[in-house]
Amino acid sequence: MKYSILASGSSGNALYVETEQTRILVDTGLSGKQLEQRMMAIGVDPTDLSALLVTHEHMDHVKGLGVFARRYKLPVYMNEATWENLPSTVGQISLEQQHVFKTQSVLELEDLIVESFPISHDAAEPMSFCFHSRGTSLGLVTDTGYINQGIVEKVREADALIFESNHDVEMLRMGAYPWNVKRRILSDVGHLSNEDAAEALLHILRGEGEDVYLAHLSQDNNLAELAHLTAKGILEEEGLKVGKDIHLRETWPDRPTPLRTIEKRQP
Repeated sequence: MKYSILASGSSGNALYVETEQTRILVDTGLSGKQLEQRMMAIGVDPTDLSALLVTHEHMDHVKGLGVFARRYKLPVYMNEATWENLPSTVGQISLEQQHVFKTQSVLELEDLIVESFPISHDAAEPMSFCFHSRGTSLGLVTDTGYINQGIVEKVREADALIFESNHDVEMLRMGAYPWNVKRRILSDVGHLSNEDAAEALLHILRGEGEDVYLAHLSQDNNLAELAHLTAKGILEEEGLKVGKDIHLRETWPDRPTPLRTIEKRQP
């Protein structure tokens, strides 16, 4: 399995996942032109895509959805509540392209198996995914205000993990956001702080060399270095050696991560 985080943050989110037979985009939170540019930057032709998946209806996850669905005539998968709450700016997507992918169900796309699970965010019915193919797996957990045991169980066996580390609590509290926005971000339907993300990772990681991408970092209330140091400090306090037992990696809002291959673990 190969993957690249094309964009991550409040300005737009998109994840590319590739197997031998399947190529998908998870969320399309950039313009159609930007999505095409990011895909070409990692050597992927958008015409080779098999499908589009959607986690929830917020604009930073669906900005380019209508354009990509229509331009490349792709099937689109999301749960019914998300279909019903898509913003009008997405435009028309033909009935033939619309597919309901229920939360807490499994979708099979050739050699790619996608498990969906609920997350806690202020959207109609937000969900996220764990991807499996030929003995490898990739977990995606962003846009959630807290981590419960159900999420932990879904992604615990992942070889690579894209995990939200949205804000530093003190930067957010001292920052310029209106209080109602701060309260939303800090709530159970908001976003994970650096500390909460690191504490949750302690319950997920096995320490077998997993790649962990710290994702959806706030450009106003976080720093990549701070997110990394917070995670490293908390994980190493509990005996996980960063750089050996696990690998912390960056994501960016303005460029894709390198296309990376997940190798099948040796038994």
